[in-house]
Amino acid sequence: MDILSSTLAAGGNAAAGSESPIPAWFMITSGIVVVAILVLDLLLVVKRPHTPSMKEAGIWVAFYVTLALIFAGALFAIGDAQHGSEFLTGWLLEYSLSIDNLFVFIIIMGSFSVPRKYQQEVLMVGIIIAIVFRGIFILAGSAIITAFVEVFFIFGIFLLIVAYRQAFSDDDDGDGENAFIRFLRKRINVVDEYHGNSLRVTIEGKKFWTPMFIVFIAIGSTDVMFALDSIPAIFGVTQNTFLVFTANVFALMGLRQLYFLLGGLVDKLIYLHYGIAAILAFIGVKLFIHALHESDLEFLSWGSAIPEVPTWLSLGFIVVAMAVATLASLAKMKKDGIPIRGGSSQESEDSQD
Repeated sequence: MDILSSTLAAGGNAAAGSESPIPAWFMITSGIVVVAILVLDLLLVVKRPHTPSMKEAGIWVAFYVTLALIFAGALFAIGDAQHGSEFLTGWLLEYSLSIDNLFVFIIIMGSFSVPRKYQQEVLMVGIIIAIVFRGIFILAGSAIITAFVEVFFIFGIFLLIVAYRQAFSDDDDGDGENAFIRFLRKRINVVDEYHGNSLRVTIEGKKFWTPMFIVFIAIGSTDVMFALDSIPAIFGVTQNTFLVFTANVFALMGLRQLYFLLGGLVDKLIYLHYGIAAILAFIGVKLFIHALHESDLEFLSWGSAIPEVPTWLSLGFIVVAMAVATLASLAKMKKDGIPIRGGSSQESEDSQD
Protein backbone atom coordinates (compact mmCIF):
# COMPACT_ATOMS: atom_id res chain seq x y z
CA MET A 1 0.00 0.00 0.00
CA ASP A 2 2.86 2.38 0.83
CA ILE A 3 4.53 1.59 -2.51
CA LEU A 4 1.30 2.23 -4.43
CA SER A 5 0.63 5.47 -2.55
CA SER A 6 4.14 6.77 -3.20
CA THR A 7 3.88 5.79 -6.87
CA LEU A 8 0.55 7.62 -7.25
CA ALA A 9 1.92 10.60 -5.37
CA ALA A 10 4.90 10.66 -7.71
CA GLY A 11 2.50 10.42 -10.64
CA GLY A 12 0.44 13.18 -9.08
CA ASN A 13 3.44 15.45 -9.15
CA ALA A 14 4.85 14.23 -12.47
CA ALA A 15 4.37 16.69 -15.26
CA ALA A 16 2.89 19.05 -12.72
CA GLY A 17 5.54 21.72 -13.06
CA SER A 18 4.10 24.78 -11.37
CA GLU A 19 0.75 23.09 -10.72
CA SER A 20 -0.45 22.52 -7.20
CA PRO A 21 0.06 18.85 -6.27
CA ILE A 22 -3.02 16.76 -5.50
CA PRO A 23 -3.09 16.11 -1.73
CA ALA A 24 -2.35 12.53 -0.69
CA TRP A 25 -5.41 12.46 1.58
CA PHE A 26 -7.64 13.25 -1.40
CA MET A 27 -6.13 10.46 -3.51
CA ILE A 28 -6.49 7.91 -0.70
CA THR A 29 -10.03 8.99 0.24
CA SER A 30 -11.28 8.99 -3.34
CA GLY A 31 -9.71 5.57 -3.88
CA ILE A 32 -11.50 4.14 -0.84
CA VAL A 33 -14.84 5.61 -1.95
CA VAL A 34 -14.51 4.24 -5.50
CA VAL A 35 -13.56 0.75 -4.25
CA ALA A 36 -16.53 0.79 -1.83
CA ILE A 37 -18.93 1.71 -4.65
CA LEU A 38 -17.53 -1.02 -6.90
CA VAL A 39 -17.84 -3.65 -4.14
CA LEU A 40 -21.42 -2.57 -3.39
CA ASP A 41 -22.28 -2.68 -7.09
CA LEU A 42 -20.79 -6.18 -7.40
CA LEU A 43 -22.68 -7.45 -4.33
CA LEU A 44 -25.96 -6.14 -5.75
CA VAL A 45 -25.32 -7.94 -9.04
CA VAL A 46 -24.37 -11.24 -7.37
CA LYS A 47 -27.25 -11.13 -4.88
CA ARG A 48 -29.93 -10.37 -7.46
CA PRO A 49 -28.96 -11.28 -11.03
CA HIS A 50 -31.42 -9.71 -13.46
CA THR A 51 -31.74 -7.67 -16.62
CA PRO A 52 -32.05 -4.00 -15.61
CA SER A 53 -34.82 -1.96 -17.17
CA MET A 54 -33.91 1.10 -19.23
CA LYS A 55 -35.04 3.26 -16.29
CA GLU A 56 -32.77 1.44 -13.84
CA ALA A 57 -29.82 1.49 -16.27
CA GLY A 58 -30.41 5.18 -16.98
CA ILE A 59 -30.42 6.04 -13.27
CA TRP A 60 -27.12 4.19 -12.73
CA VAL A 61 -25.47 5.80 -15.77
CA ALA A 62 -26.60 9.23 -14.54
CA PHE A 63 -25.23 8.37 -11.07
CA TYR A 64 -21.78 7.43 -12.37
CA VAL A 65 -21.61 10.43 -14.71
CA THR A 66 -22.58 12.72 -11.81
CA LEU A 67 -19.97 11.03 -9.61
CA ALA A 68 -17.27 11.71 -12.24
CA LEU A 69 -18.35 15.36 -12.52
CA ILE A 70 -18.29 15.76 -8.72
CA PHE A 71 -14.79 14.27 -8.69
CA ALA A 72 -13.74 16.72 -11.43
CA GLY A 73 -15.22 19.61 -9.43
CA ALA A 74 -13.26 18.49 -6.37
CA LEU A 75 -10.08 18.46 -8.46
CA PHE A 76 -10.77 22.02 -9.61
CA ALA A 77 -11.27 23.08 -6.00
CA ILE A 78 -8.56 21.05 -4.24
CA GLY A 79 -5.97 20.81 -7.01
CA ASP A 80 -6.22 23.42 -9.76
CA ALA A 81 -7.81 24.06 -13.15
CA GLN A 82 -5.13 22.05 -14.94
CA HIS A 83 -5.81 18.89 -12.93
CA GLY A 84 -9.57 19.28 -13.29
CA SER A 85 -9.49 19.87 -17.05
CA GLU A 86 -7.03 17.01 -17.63
CA PHE A 87 -9.27 14.61 -15.71
CA LEU A 88 -12.38 15.72 -17.63
CA THR A 89 -10.59 15.33 -20.96
CA GLY A 90 -9.14 11.94 -20.01
CA TRP A 91 -12.49 10.72 -18.70
CA LEU A 92 -14.33 11.76 -21.86
CA LEU A 93 -11.59 10.17 -23.98
CA GLU A 94 -11.82 6.86 -22.12
CA TYR A 95 -15.62 7.00 -22.11
CA SER A 96 -15.56 7.48 -25.89
CA LEU A 97 -13.13 4.62 -26.41
CA SER A 98 -15.23 2.39 -24.14
CA ILE A 99 -17.93 2.45 -26.82
CA ASP A 100 -15.67 0.02 -28.67
CA ASN A 101 -15.92 -2.26 -25.64
CA LEU A 102 -19.70 -2.20 -25.95
CA PHE A 103 -19.53 -3.37 -29.56
CA VAL A 104 -17.40 -6.34 -28.55
CA PHE A 105 -19.48 -7.08 -25.43
CA ILE A 106 -22.57 -7.33 -27.66
CA ILE A 107 -20.75 -9.74 -30.00
CA ILE A 108 -19.47 -11.90 -27.12
CA MET A 109 -22.85 -12.06 -25.35
CA GLY A 110 -24.58 -13.04 -28.57
CA SER A 111 -21.91 -15.50 -29.66
CA PHE A 112 -21.97 -17.40 -26.35
CA SER A 113 -25.76 -17.01 -25.90
CA VAL A 114 -25.28 -15.70 -22.37
CA PRO A 115 -28.65 -15.69 -20.51
CA ARG A 116 -29.69 -12.06 -20.08
CA LYS A 117 -30.26 -12.76 -16.39
CA TYR A 118 -26.49 -13.23 -15.90
CA GLN A 119 -25.14 -10.62 -18.31
CA GLN A 120 -24.80 -8.04 -15.51
CA GLU A 121 -22.51 -10.36 -13.57
CA VAL A 122 -20.40 -11.11 -16.64
CA LEU A 123 -19.98 -7.42 -17.40
CA MET A 124 -19.16 -6.55 -13.78
CA VAL A 125 -16.43 -9.19 -13.57
CA GLY A 126 -15.09 -8.04 -16.93
CA ILE A 127 -14.93 -4.44 -15.73
CA ILE A 128 -13.06 -5.42 -12.56
CA ILE A 129 -10.58 -7.40 -14.66
CA ALA A 130 -10.18 -4.35 -16.93
CA ILE A 131 -9.50 -2.05 -13.96
CA VAL A 132 -6.85 -4.41 -12.58
CA PHE A 133 -5.01 -4.79 -15.89
CA ARG A 134 -5.25 -1.11 -16.74
CA GLY A 135 -3.79 -0.28 -13.35
CA ILE A 136 -0.83 -2.54 -14.15
CA PHE A 137 -0.40 -1.01 -17.62
CA ILE A 138 -0.65 2.54 -16.24
CA LEU A 139 2.08 1.95 -13.66
CA ALA A 140 4.26 0.28 -16.31
CA GLY A 141 3.59 3.08 -18.79
CA SER A 142 4.43 5.75 -16.23
CA ALA A 143 7.73 4.05 -15.43
CA ILE A 144 8.61 3.74 -19.13
CA ILE A 145 7.79 7.41 -19.79
CA THR A 146 9.97 8.50 -16.86
CA ALA A 147 12.92 6.47 -18.15
CA PHE A 148 12.44 7.00 -21.90
CA VAL A 149 10.39 10.04 -22.90
CA GLU A 150 10.84 9.21 -26.60
CA VAL A 151 8.31 6.43 -26.06
CA PHE A 152 5.71 9.11 -26.89
CA PHE A 153 6.81 8.77 -30.54
CA ILE A 154 6.00 5.05 -30.36
CA PHE A 155 2.66 5.75 -28.68
CA GLY A 156 1.86 8.31 -31.38
CA ILE A 157 2.62 5.94 -34.25
CA PHE A 158 0.67 3.16 -32.56
CA LEU A 159 -2.42 5.35 -32.13
CA LEU A 160 -2.27 6.51 -35.76
CA ILE A 161 -2.19 2.85 -36.87
CA VAL A 162 -5.10 2.00 -34.56
CA ALA A 163 -7.02 5.04 -35.88
CA TYR A 164 -6.51 3.88 -39.47
CA ARG A 165 -7.69 0.36 -38.63
CA GLN A 166 -10.67 1.78 -36.73
CA ALA A 167 -11.73 3.84 -39.74
CA PHE A 168 -11.00 1.47 -42.62
CA SER A 169 -10.83 -2.11 -41.30
CA ASP A 170 -13.91 -4.32 -41.25
CA ASP A 171 -13.66 -6.48 -38.12
CA ASP A 172 -17.39 -6.80 -37.47
CA ASP A 173 -17.65 -10.37 -38.69
CA GLY A 174 -15.95 -11.94 -35.69
CA ASP A 175 -17.68 -14.58 -33.62
CA GLY A 176 -16.61 -13.18 -30.26
CA GLU A 177 -13.83 -15.75 -29.77
CA ASN A 178 -10.23 -14.60 -29.93
CA ALA A 179 -7.26 -16.88 -30.55
CA PHE A 180 -6.73 -17.51 -26.84
CA ILE A 181 -10.33 -18.73 -26.37
CA ARG A 182 -10.04 -21.08 -29.36
CA PHE A 183 -6.78 -22.40 -27.90
CA LEU A 184 -8.44 -22.90 -24.52
CA ARG A 185 -11.46 -24.76 -25.90
CA LYS A 186 -9.19 -27.45 -27.38
CA ARG A 187 -7.49 -28.14 -24.06
CA ILE A 188 -10.16 -28.13 -21.36
CA ASN A 189 -13.48 -29.90 -20.91
CA VAL A 190 -16.38 -27.49 -21.45
CA VAL A 191 -20.07 -28.40 -21.30
CA ASP A 192 -22.44 -26.87 -23.84
CA GLU A 193 -25.16 -25.66 -21.47
CA TYR A 194 -25.09 -23.02 -18.72
CA HIS A 195 -25.51 -24.10 -15.10
CA GLY A 196 -26.71 -20.84 -13.59
CA ASN A 197 -23.70 -18.63 -12.92
CA SER A 198 -21.46 -21.56 -11.96
CA LEU A 199 -18.00 -21.70 -13.50
CA ARG A 200 -17.50 -25.43 -12.94
CA VAL A 201 -19.81 -28.41 -12.53
CA THR A 202 -19.49 -32.13 -11.84
CA ILE A 203 -21.34 -34.47 -14.18
CA GLU A 204 -21.23 -38.24 -13.56
CA GLY A 205 -18.19 -37.80 -11.36
CA LYS A 206 -16.26 -35.78 -13.94
CA LYS A 207 -15.53 -32.05 -13.62
CA PHE A 208 -16.32 -29.68 -16.49
CA TRP A 209 -15.95 -25.97 -17.05
CA THR A 210 -19.16 -24.17 -18.04
CA PRO A 211 -19.60 -21.65 -20.89
CA MET A 212 -19.71 -18.95 -18.18
CA PHE A 213 -16.00 -19.56 -17.50
CA ILE A 214 -15.18 -19.16 -21.21
CA VAL A 215 -17.23 -15.95 -21.35
CA PHE A 216 -15.31 -14.49 -18.38
CA ILE A 217 -12.02 -15.32 -20.11
CA ALA A 218 -13.27 -13.81 -23.39
CA ILE A 219 -14.36 -10.57 -21.72
CA GLY A 220 -11.17 -10.33 -19.65
CA SER A 221 -8.74 -11.01 -22.50
CA THR A 222 -10.62 -8.57 -24.73
CA ASP A 223 -10.35 -5.90 -22.03
CA VAL A 224 -6.57 -6.39 -22.00
CA MET A 225 -6.44 -5.70 -25.74
CA PHE A 226 -8.51 -2.54 -25.31
CA ALA A 227 -6.16 -1.38 -22.56
CA LEU A 228 -3.29 -1.53 -25.06
CA ASP A 229 -5.16 1.07 -27.14
CA SER A 230 -6.56 3.33 -24.44
CA ILE A 231 -3.58 3.68 -22.11
CA PRO A 232 -1.23 5.25 -24.71
CA ALA A 233 -4.12 7.51 -25.73
CA ILE A 234 -4.79 8.92 -22.28
CA PHE A 235 -1.07 9.51 -21.69
CA GLY A 236 -1.46 11.94 -24.57
CA VAL A 237 -3.83 13.95 -22.37
CA THR A 238 -1.98 13.78 -19.06
CA GLN A 239 1.07 12.04 -17.64
CA ASN A 240 -0.32 12.31 -14.12
CA THR A 241 -0.62 8.67 -13.00
CA PHE A 242 -3.43 9.37 -10.55
CA LEU A 243 -5.52 11.20 -13.15
CA VAL A 244 -4.86 8.52 -15.77
CA PHE A 245 -6.05 5.78 -13.43
CA THR A 246 -9.11 7.61 -12.07
CA ALA A 247 -10.21 8.64 -15.59
CA ASN A 248 -10.10 4.96 -16.59
CA VAL A 249 -11.97 3.81 -13.49
CA PHE A 250 -14.76 6.38 -13.82
CA ALA A 251 -15.16 5.59 -17.52
CA LEU A 252 -15.43 1.86 -16.83
CA MET A 253 -17.72 2.12 -13.80
CA GLY A 254 -20.79 3.06 -15.82
CA LEU A 255 -20.03 0.83 -18.78
CA ARG A 256 -22.18 -2.09 -17.58
CA GLN A 257 -25.29 0.05 -17.23
CA LEU A 258 -24.55 1.81 -20.53
CA TYR A 259 -24.61 -1.61 -22.20
CA PHE A 260 -28.19 -2.20 -21.05
CA LEU A 261 -29.28 1.40 -21.61
CA LEU A 262 -28.20 1.50 -25.24
CA GLY A 263 -28.97 -2.16 -25.94
CA GLY A 264 -29.13 -2.79 -29.68
CA LEU A 265 -28.64 0.89 -30.51
CA VAL A 266 -24.84 0.81 -30.31
CA ASP A 267 -24.26 -1.37 -33.37
CA LYS A 268 -26.65 0.83 -35.38
CA LEU A 269 -24.52 3.96 -34.89
CA ILE A 270 -22.63 3.22 -38.09
CA TYR A 271 -20.47 6.35 -38.10
CA LEU A 272 -19.36 6.12 -34.49
CA HIS A 273 -16.13 4.32 -35.35
CA TYR A 274 -15.11 7.27 -37.53
CA GLY A 275 -15.48 9.58 -34.54
CA ILE A 276 -13.34 7.25 -32.42
CA ALA A 277 -10.76 7.01 -35.22
CA ALA A 278 -10.59 10.81 -35.45
CA ILE A 279 -10.03 11.09 -31.69
CA LEU A 280 -7.25 8.47 -31.74
CA ALA A 281 -5.55 10.18 -34.69
CA PHE A 282 -5.79 13.58 -32.96
CA ILE A 283 -4.25 12.20 -29.75
CA GLY A 284 -1.57 10.43 -31.81
CA VAL A 285 -0.52 13.74 -33.39
CA LYS A 286 -0.67 15.41 -29.96
CA LEU A 287 1.70 12.76 -28.59
CA PHE A 288 4.13 13.38 -31.45
CA ILE A 289 4.19 17.11 -30.72
CA HIS A 290 4.61 16.49 -27.00
CA ALA A 291 7.50 14.10 -27.70
CA LEU A 292 9.22 16.75 -29.82
CA HIS A 293 9.04 19.16 -26.89
CA GLU A 294 10.21 16.66 -24.27
CA SER A 295 12.95 14.91 -26.23
CA ASP A 296 16.59 15.80 -25.49
CA LEU A 297 17.72 14.60 -28.92
CA GLU A 298 19.50 17.50 -30.60
CA PHE A 299 18.31 16.76 -34.14
CA LEU A 300 14.71 17.12 -32.93
CA SER A 301 15.22 20.56 -31.37
CA TRP A 302 13.26 22.17 -34.21
CA GLY A 303 10.13 20.53 -32.80
CA SER A 304 9.98 22.95 -29.86
CA ALA A 305 8.80 25.63 -32.30
CA ILE A 306 5.53 23.73 -32.82
CA PRO A 307 2.99 24.82 -30.21
CA GLU A 308 1.71 22.06 -27.92
CA VAL A 309 -1.97 21.16 -28.09
CA PRO A 310 -3.73 22.64 -25.03
CA THR A 311 -6.00 20.48 -22.89
CA TRP A 312 -9.09 22.58 -23.68
CA LEU A 313 -8.60 21.92 -27.40
CA SER A 314 -8.34 18.15 -26.78
CA LEU A 315 -11.52 18.28 -24.69
CA GLY A 316 -13.37 20.23 -27.38
CA PHE A 317 -12.19 17.92 -30.17
CA ILE A 318 -13.35 14.78 -28.32
CA VAL A 319 -16.81 16.26 -27.63
CA VAL A 320 -17.25 17.52 -31.21
CA ALA A 321 -15.99 14.29 -32.84
CA MET A 322 -18.35 12.07 -30.83
CA ALA A 323 -21.28 14.48 -31.25
CA VAL A 324 -20.86 14.70 -35.01
CA ALA A 325 -20.44 10.91 -35.40
CA THR A 326 -23.49 10.21 -33.22
CA LEU A 327 -25.74 12.79 -34.88
CA ALA A 328 -24.68 11.62 -38.36
CA SER A 329 -25.48 8.02 -37.36
CA LEU A 330 -28.89 8.98 -35.96
CA ALA A 331 -29.67 10.96 -39.12
CA LYS A 332 -28.73 7.92 -41.22
CA MET A 333 -30.97 5.70 -39.07
CA LYS A 334 -33.87 8.11 -39.46
CA LYS A 335 -33.35 8.25 -43.23
CA ASP A 336 -33.31 4.43 -43.45
CA GLY A 337 -36.38 4.11 -41.21
CA ILE A 338 -34.48 2.34 -38.41
CA PRO A 339 -36.15 2.84 -34.99
CA ILE A 340 -33.99 4.85 -32.61
CA ARG A 341 -34.22 3.03 -29.32
CA GLY A 342 -32.10 0.89 -27.01
CA GLY A 343 -33.09 -1.72 -24.48
CA SER A 344 -34.76 -5.00 -25.34
CA SER A 345 -38.23 -6.38 -25.75
CA GLN A 346 -37.29 -9.10 -23.27
CA GLU A 347 -36.70 -6.67 -20.42
CA SER A 348 -39.98 -7.17 -18.65
CA GLU A 349 -39.73 -10.93 -18.40
CA ASP A 350 -35.96 -11.05 -17.87
CA SER A 351 -35.98 -8.49 -15.10
CA GLN A 352 -37.83 -10.91 -12.87
CA ASP A 353 -35.52 -12.48 -10.33
